Amino acid sequence: ETREDIDSESLSYYGFSWGARKGAIIPAVESRIKAAILVSGGLASGQARPEVDQINYVTRVTIPVLMLNGAYDAIEPVEDAQRPMFDLLGSQADQKKWVVYESGHALGDRRTELITESLDWLDTYLGPVN
Repeated sequence: ETREDIDSESLSYYGFSWGARKGAIIPAVESRIKAAILVSGGLASGQARPEVDQINYVTRVTIPVLMLNGAYDAIEPVEDAQRPMFDLLGSQADQKKWVVYESGHALGDRRTELITESLDWLDTYLGPVN
């Protein structure tokens, strides 16, 4: 917060895979985060300790959230992981967006689209970079 080159009022969270799973927790407990981009994430299956279980936090994520996923993701399946996470996010309906690409988990073949969607999202919710 003391760095002049960082606007601490316009922080976003970006998570890929495991980091996207944490996007169901971290924005719920860190009020400085104003928007999130979650790539290749979803709700994890199985049991976790209550203090780190996504299900205990995801509805408390109320900031704008962009989810970018692959239709053929074997790690985060559409119906078992992606859709439940998106549906449970506490963000307003018009402040959450879920894009599913014809791709797998890594989304490496969708790099240009990921960058475009991400920058558009951040411009919308944090403003353009000066």
